Amino acid sequence: MVAHAEQRGGVGIVINGAIRDAATLREGRVPIFAAGVTHRGPYKDGPGEINVPISIDGMIITPGDLMLGDDDGLVCVPLSDAEAIYAGTKKKHDVETAQMDAIRAGRNDRSVLGR
Repeated sequence: MVAHAEQRGGVGIVINGAIRDAATLREGRVPIFAAGVTHRGPYKDGPGEINVPISIDGMIITPGDLMLGDDDGLVCVPLSDAEAIYAGTKKKHDVETAQMDAIRAGRNDRSVLGR
């Protein structure tokens, strides 16, 4: 299923359920985020839908939304909010980078460390 998704242009997969063959899937090019891992095989005939709004643990995801994920989890950003959210997260990242640089340099500057 992952090979089919990748061949059709898929760049990531989010599954509100379990996957098997996790080690093999981790080695692939398409990142996969799943609620768990199981030794049992998946259902190949459903249930499931494509291009409809869904909810995962209360997070509403609508077709076209921007999904971002890493080892800590997933976040969904409505495309219309992406620029504003990017600006806010970049500002926060820049502050945290300056704080880490100050710590590594041994500086205890309260204006940089936020105390």
